[in-house]
Amino acid sequence: LLEERNSFALVTAAHLLTWQTKGDNEQRYAAKWRLSRILYERDWDKQRIVDLFAIIDWMMRLPVELEQRLLGDINTMERSKAMPYITSVERIGIEKGFLLGLQQGEQRGEQRGEQRGMQQGMQQGETAVIERLLTRRFGALSDAVRARLQQATLEQLDTWADRLLDAQSIDEVFGEH
Repeated sequence: LLEERNSFALVTAAHLLTWQTKGDNEQRYAAKWRLSRILYERDWDKQRIVDLFAIIDWMMRLPVELEQRLLGDINTMERSKAMPYITSVERIGIEKGFLLGLQQGEQRGEQRGEQRGMQQGMQQGETAVIERLLTRRFGALSDAVRARLQQATLEQLDTWADRLLDAQSIDEVFGEH
């Protein structure tokens, strides 16, 4: 994955490395430093690098001293390559945000994770119920209908659930009549 030039491969690698380094801050530091260097080695624009670094930084949390060491290493690398992808203003913001985030991040992260998990659970549950009711009412569903249900927002699912009660065809459920 680290050899791939695809952003998603790098994010997937970061995710796997996060799991592999759980509980080992030195190994996590080494992995995060490696991923940071890869960001700079790619021929990507500044915004893409900053965005990907933000994702990696969010996934691969480090203790304050290791985070500061990493930012120092990135700063040294930028100066040596004359490639300031993260400007000093952005770096100060990252550092201040990181320090503040350490105080609040774990609590907010847990809350966001719970909220996201609850929303996904609700969405999956509602999708399953609508799929079951559509199948019972109109027969076997096409792959396109199943895919549409899987990609729907909670708001769309609610609308379709309401329409399902009176619809004479599956097209009417989806508002295509």
